Amino acid sequence: MATVTTKDVATIFYKDWGAKDAQPIVFHHGWPLSSDDWDAQMLFFLANGYRVVAHDRRGTVAHRRWPLATTWTTMRPTPRQWWNIST
Repeated sequence: MATVTTKDVATIFYKDWGAKDAQPIVFHHGWPLSSDDWDAQMLFFLANGYRVVAHDRRGTVAHRRWPLATTWTTMRPTPRQWWNIST
């Protein structure tokens, strides 16, 4: 599984299967699921020649992929971070 790191250093996991020149289908899950919940659908479309992409939303990362206990409240910026106020 690949990752992308955002400007605020959040790591987002994603799956990208299939030929890069194939027509893509992007799967987006809701809370509290993960990209794993799309595997059956992704395999179906992959077998039919599509490129399939699914990502884990911020704050709903599959536990086995995340080294620390993380919740949405620990990932959102504090007011000091939001307004870029140093101490």
